[in-house]
Amino acid sequence: MKSSFYREHWYDVGIYIFVSLAFVMGFWGRNLSEIQIILTYSFMALLVHQFEEYRSPSGFPIIFNHKFFGEKEKYDRYPLSSQICLWINVYFAYPFYIIPIFLPDVIWLGLAQIFFGMIFQFLAHGFIMNIKNHSFYNPGMGAAVLLHFPIGVYYCWYIVNNDLATGTDFLLGFLAMIGGIFVTLPLPMIIWKKAGKVIPFRKDIVDKALIVEEKASFKK
Repeated sequence: MKSSFYREHWYDVGIYIFVSLAFVMGFWGRNLSEIQIILTYSFMALLVHQFEEYRSPSGFPIIFNHKFFGEKEKYDRYPLSSQICLWINVYFAYPFYIIPIFLPDVIWLGLAQIFFGMIFQFLAHGFIMNIKNHSFYNPGMGAAVLLHFPIGVYYCWYIVNNDLATGTDFLLGFLAMIGGIFVTLPLPMIIWKKAGKVIPFRKDIVDKALIVEEKASFKK
């Protein structure tokens, strides 16, 4: 698979991974522990989240650049670019979500994964971006509200109800989430900015973003 193809279609590949995981969980999910099942569904929620942001309805990075960050000229490539989003969403986010599935007894690690969706994504998409953009929707909000948040609530209920977590686990999980936010957002931007390699988004993504931006705005 050519790197340029994957850079433009990683979120499409992700939805195929989601479908594959749906079959696996449906037929063989019972062989996993309850925590592994929850964390796997959390990873699947991430794949849906990314598909919503970049394919349907699409436009999240452009809206982030243009409305949230305030870039007026080069919002098709700054601060988020096509290459940066690949690294953020795949090379950094995938391990962050997948590793806890294989280490279900490390509760704080699972909490870091869960908190990333339940707290960070929920607040960022459900409130912060809408307030900043004067809008009632932004790409990624659907998955954050309908998937990340309820899955996170159930995970927290399960580990507390079964006496699997301590206060230290919650603290470490929260701190690891903060670290994960830094690693998956500012760090790739810093790395690629220093590398001087900026790859803009395709025109169709820019066009979709402007349509979503206009339709979801309170300011008509």
